Amino acid sequence: MKPKILLLFLFAISILAFSSCNKSSEKKSYKVIGVTLLKRGDIFYLDLEEALKKEAAKLNYEIIVTSADFDLGKQIAQIEDFISRKVDAIVVCPVDSKGIGQGIIEANNANIPVFTADIAAQEGKVVAHIASDNVAGGRLAGEYLAKVLNGKGKVAVVNQPAITSVLDRVQGFKEAIQKYPEIILVADVNGQGVRDRSLQVTSDVLQSNPDLNGIFGINDESALGALDAVQQLNKKDVAIVGYDATPPAADAIMKETSLKADVIQKPGLIGETTIQKIKDYFEGKQVPAVVPVAVGIVDKESLSKNK
Repeated sequence: MKPKILLLFLFAISILAFSSCNKSSEKKSYKVIGVTLLKRGDIFYLDLEEALKKEAAKLNYEIIVTSADFDLGKQIAQIEDFISRKVDAIVVCPVDSKGIGQGIIEANNANIPVFTADIAAQEGKVVAHIASDNVAGGRLAGEYLAKVLNGKGKVAVVNQPAITSVLDRVQGFKEAIQKYPEIILVADVNGQGVRDRSLQVTSDVLQSNPDLNGIFGINDESALGALDAVQQLNKKDVAIVGYDATPPAADAIMKETSLKADVIQKPGLIGETTIQKIKDYFEGKQVPAVVPVAVGIVDKESLSKNK
């Protein structure tokens, strides 16, 4: 082979090798994140999903979003599918804070980092939990209800005790009302976080406690279910405080129904922060085990100002 041709041949080989090396490097830096949500079709989770996707796109991460739809078996299967795909990180919004441990441990064994958003897990190793400061939110709800009731009366909680974020809300609520000796918690019932069940259990509470004065609904489905029960039984004097500030709840507040106020979360900020903490982890930075996101409270007055 002539020297000139040989030099051209060697140059072409080196270009191909450099290109291949670059492609390999690009492939290595490309990250895939699997997400399993509690549910879809809920404004909170729609906003959370949108923020996760938007922030991931900014960082050129591929994101695979699924929904468990309150089905623990389905959520564990989704995690197992992410493991088989060898994703780089998994985000879980647990259906059951304890039950999801099985899936998280499987991810741990596969050396895939797990992050939880909105709802914490009680078992398995999680790098970071990113969620609203739900204890603070529960306190805001308790303080608001105490103010409406002038510091006295009988109250109930429409709960969903399988979820850690809900347990935190109820903890904060109880801490707040404990400051008022004349406020008595007479019922703590499980509305399962859905409207129809919350209507049923609230109806039972109202029939057992006809002199009930206030209700804390742990999310807006619970609060709106409680509102349905109050309206059906014509208990106009019962004040309700909810959690999430979804448009249907805000509309009920503006119409001066028994739903007086709502704790407002920032699902978009939760989603954005979750992706940022995953990025920090990928870059080898120290990530806090718990990352709280601030909450607030809205009533007719504050909603009117924001219109």
